Amino acid sequence: MASASSQEEDSFTCPVCLDLLKDPVTIPCGHNFCMKCIKNCWHHEDSKAEYSCPLCKDTFNSRPALRKNPLIAEMVEKFRKTSIQAAAPARCYAGLGDVACDVCTERKLKAVKSCLECLVSYCDTHLKAHNELIPGRPHTMVDATGQLQERICPRHKKVFEIFCRTDQSCICYLCTMDDHKGHDTITATTEWSHKKEGLGQRQRRCQQIIQLKEKELQELRKAVETLKSGAQTAVEESERMFTEMIRSIERRCSEVTKLIRAQEKVEVNRAEGLLKRLEQEIAELKRTDAEMKQLSQTQDSIHFLKNIVSITGRSYSTISTSVTVSQSFSLEPLKESVSALKTQLEEKLESVFKQEIVKISAAGLTSSTHIFNKLFKILILNSQ
Repeated sequence: MASASSQEEDSFTCPVCLDLLKDPVTIPCGHNFCMKCIKNCWHHEDSKAEYSCPLCKDTFNSRPALRKNPLIAEMVEKFRKTSIQAAAPARCYAGLGDVACDVCTERKLKAVKSCLECLVSYCDTHLKAHNELIPGRPHTMVDATGQLQERICPRHKKVFEIFCRTDQSCICYLCTMDDHKGHDTITATTEWSHKKEGLGQRQRRCQQIIQLKEKELQELRKAVETLKSGAQTAVEESERMFTEMIRSIERRCSEVTKLIRAQEKVEVNRAEGLLKRLEQEIAELKRTDAEMKQLSQTQDSIHFLKNIVSITGRSYSTISTSVTVSQSFSLEPLKESVSALKTQLEEKLESVFKQEIVKISAAGLTSSTHIFNKLFKILILNSQ
């Protein structure tokens, strides 16, 4: 039946486009083509004034007239509908990230199971054949996995079934007789159950640390905003105060502003450095948490045991990060000082400022308010 269907499909296939005939026409030699396909072929032969059949190469002195063959068109349409109804369900081929069947010789189908004894992955069809050919007890099957080679001892070529607690590694039963002789060993499934329970506890601890770090992250962000807001307030207050002073004070306002900005830059840079470190720590913790979550859900004991050591061996930083934000700038003493000095400072301000601003900048003061207070204290003393 399949051979007959194939022959029928060949008779309804255009020899040019190799697809089912569309608007079929029959040329004088008896062969059928799509009207568009044969027109294209003969279009290239117009210069020769001789036309031929693309299939049998028969030639015609004049270009034959082309008319749609209704009988062939009807037969093609019936075949098309029959083929759609009889089409088999689409096969599930292996795609990106899927485990492919190791037995399929052409296009690989998606594997559904892996045999731990044959170390081969099978699609549905080859799985049935595998099970029918197994004499005696059935083999151990797991969901399809691409990590079968990780289950084989590279030395003895045996399946890993034992876990050596002494060396923290998976081994086969022959390993217990030589390299691991006398070591503390246990079945892989038992150790898997034990470590899986410990992983759950460690995962909970990881989640607690994440919550702590996220809380610190929020506090640090607020601290940065407070720092920026305080610096901005100080700049605005200092500029407002300086505008009330005489012209000589205005010329120095920009210098004081630079001192405040320098203070702000130092504090913000420090805070943002801590912010970046916290974000990196949280991202790393979340990645570890996701890995532990994925590992905790696997039923593959060997895969679990081979990866648990590297994951649980990571250390967590629980050191609390704190940021000290400078208090808001207090300019009230400055206002009072400026008000008292308005009428006295014009003559002395220039000389006093030149002498003392250098000393204050070189002193490495950590508070711009301190700079202001000291500056105006000097101005007051020199005005008396």
